[in-house]
Amino acid sequence: MNEQRCRRTDEGTALLRQGFRPFFLAAALWAVFAVGLWVPTHQGLVSIPTAFDAASWHVHEVVFGFVAAAMAGFLLTAIPNWTGRLPLQGLPLLGLFALWVLGRIAVIVSAAMGPILAAALDLAFPAVLLALVMREIVAGRNWRNLVIPAILTLLFAANLCMHFEAAGWTPTSALGQRLGIAAVVLLLNLVGGRIIPSFTRNWLAKRGDKHVPAPFGVFDRAQLGILFFALAGWASAPEHPIAGVALITAGLASLVRLIRWRGYLTYSEPLVWSLHLGFAWVPVGLILTGTSVAGADVPPSAGLHALSAGGFAAMILAVMTRATLGHTGRDLRADKRTTAIYLLVFCAAVTRVAAAFPLHVQPILLWASAALWILAFGLFAIIYGRFLAGR
Repeated sequence: MNEQRCRRTDEGTALLRQGFRPFFLAAALWAVFAVGLWVPTHQGLVSIPTAFDAASWHVHEVVFGFVAAAMAGFLLTAIPNWTGRLPLQGLPLLGLFALWVLGRIAVIVSAAMGPILAAALDLAFPAVLLALVMREIVAGRNWRNLVIPAILTLLFAANLCMHFEAAGWTPTSALGQRLGIAAVVLLLNLVGGRIIPSFTRNWLAKRGDKHVPAPFGVFDRAQLGILFFALAGWASAPEHPIAGVALITAGLASLVRLIRWRGYLTYSEPLVWSLHLGFAWVPVGLILTGTSVAGADVPPSAGLHALSAGGFAAMILAVMTRATLGHTGRDLRADKRTTAIYLLVFCAAVTRVAAAFPLHVQPILLWASAALWILAFGLFAIIYGRFLAGR
């Protein structure tokens, strides 16, 4: 959607014109803060007053804090394009954003606040976001995108599972973590399967290249089906060898699908190859997780961090940079600083996956990964923050 349709004359309200503005900036800042706090906590140097155990808090804030903010920014901007309706803006947008902020505060101090009150405050944001997305899709009769609220519902249930264990009711935190990660992987495949070949096709067509991405067809449907059943099997039976084989199969199918998008032809345009490079972590993560479940000597965290520190983070940065440039009326061109952001988060993912293995330099790799991650998202906040907060 052209932002001119909803632009206000008061520059002070720039952050509230469209959802991508406050939520993209918040996602970057929370990525810096949460990882910056997690590493010293993991090393026993800092204690967080949360009802979650430290590792669960880390996973929760990556999936339901960082990823959820970036996802909200994307959906609140993309859905008006799908439905032809005006975007959420102004005070309603501010209210939704306030719920996200309140959730982050509630979770981090949930031991002092009480886990039940913290859960209620944290779950308010995904519940309201789900209601808003469902309202827009129904009002716009955009039935083909009903899968989006289905995934948001799964994310809500995953978050609820983690809060159940934090409250001491049921041991469902690990299930919630798997469901949350699975939901994000599904969303990346659905959204990535639309935007990556589309942006690649447009870029190649402008240069007269006839080698365009393969159109969506039988293979793509099969890949999504395999992925769904593999993730469902892993979420419900994470130690069963068949789940491992299914994840490996889904990873190989995802890799073939990525190759069919012909990203190797876009090496001269960072705004395009960054999407392909980010998505490449998805098959890597699925294969690593699958080999671990199947019994190979691969640490489980290697695959999970390939998906999260690699796929989630790299895809989010690629989408946030491109969407910010496009929706603020700037040229769709990545300068050296933007390219550096992509390379920094890629190196952060490589070092974090390596840190999962029992190497003698493991602590160094962990700190290096955190530093690279913080640099990537900090650089985005510095460079793109003024675009998001201004014109």
